[in-house]
Amino acid sequence: MMMQRGAFAFIRNCIWGYHIRNLSTKEMLRFPDLCSTKKKYMKNKFKLNSNTLLVFILTTGVFGIINTEMGVIGILPLIAENFQITVPEAGWTVSIFALVVAISAPITPLLFSGINRKKVMILALGLFTLSNIISMMTTNFTVLLISRALPAFLHPVYVSMAFTVAAASVSKEKAPKAVAKVFIGVSAGMVLGVPVTSYIASEVSYSMGMLFFTVVNALVLVATIVFVPSMPVKEKLSYGTQLSVLKKKVVWYSILAITLINGALFGFFSYMSDYLKTITGVSYTVISTMLLIYGLANIIGNVIAGKQLAVNPVRSMIMIPLALLAFYIGVFAFGEWLMAMVVIILILGILAGYGQNTMQYMITHAAPEAPDFANGLYLLSANLGTTVGAAVCGLFITFFNTRYSVIGSLIFLILSIVFVVLRIRATQSERQIRMEMAA
Repeated sequence: MMMQRGAFAFIRNCIWGYHIRNLSTKEMLRFPDLCSTKKKYMKNKFKLNSNTLLVFILTTGVFGIINTEMGVIGILPLIAENFQITVPEAGWTVSIFALVVAISAPITPLLFSGINRKKVMILALGLFTLSNIISMMTTNFTVLLISRALPAFLHPVYVSMAFTVAAASVSKEKAPKAVAKVFIGVSAGMVLGVPVTSYIASEVSYSMGMLFFTVVNALVLVATIVFVPSMPVKEKLSYGTQLSVLKKKVVWYSILAITLINGALFGFFSYMSDYLKTITGVSYTVISTMLLIYGLANIIGNVIAGKQLAVNPVRSMIMIPLALLAFYIGVFAFGEWLMAMVVIILILGILAGYGQNTMQYMITHAAPEAPDFANGLYLLSANLGTTVGAAVCGLFITFFNTRYSVIGSLIFLILSIVFVVLRIRATQSERQIRMEMAA
């Protein structure tokens, strides 16, 4: 009976919507109430479609930018061959980009926070497109490094702004889902960027691999110019107002929790290939497949997180470090068993995607009055965690062996639980104070 009623309501709404859309001029003159209804219907439909398109463009833009950052990892040998340098020297194309992002993450989003969002997006995408063209055409390695470093300054601006705009394009309740869609662009950039670029470059040439970056960024640039409406900042926050969020304990607890959780995630991920090769004992083909599984699982985690954060964010904050702790213990205990590792890697991939959304939620909801600056702090914390996590896990490999790299991640997660709990308590205390002041 319930299904019959639901089906009847669906058919009725479809017929009503069709009729409203196709009202003739004569009918609208005879029935002015229906005319008003049509206007409301079409306005809401346009708003829904425009918001959906906006989030899609932002997601694709983030994909292009992350792809530019990470895609060169798969073609380092070709860069070395093309510029007649060593592979470690070619690795500077990755390092210099990451270093500039880490330095500029808390600064550039703050500086651009009062400028029309569309203009900033066009500037960032334009610089990425131009820099990729230079990277594609140059024969000088120094010029290549400069063309990699310059767009990296606007990487935090575009990504943090994409999160902010996506969240603002929908209601507060639906914001986590909108942000989750943008995170899919982040995951896809990491998962697809490396293999696609590597395939194009190896099958055709280095220049054609770089052309892939250029085309993606250029297409998003054109879509932004054509379809994204002007988005002037309605309330320009002073730099002092935005920096004042650093006085809040909950912000610092969030920063430390994010640094530690991301350090655990990328500390082990940096050596996952070596772990699978040395401890699990599988071939490079199997390793590539498992890394792809891990990356695709990230996207699944993004989708799940968008739904769960809208329902119970506190549960998600507590669950992520605890679940990661349990499965990293599983990695240490069952590292030699291939089937066990396949399952664990799949679940860790889902948790990694879920965790990224959760960490971004933690910092932006700790400082809702300065969303762009908060997203910049998220990027700073995440990059800092990646750097420190890889260094600490690397030390365990140096002093012990590859199997013990996961111990570094376990230490980070145990510490992160402390700061997650402190962050939740600080939020509850602030809420209690506001309630008492209101009373």
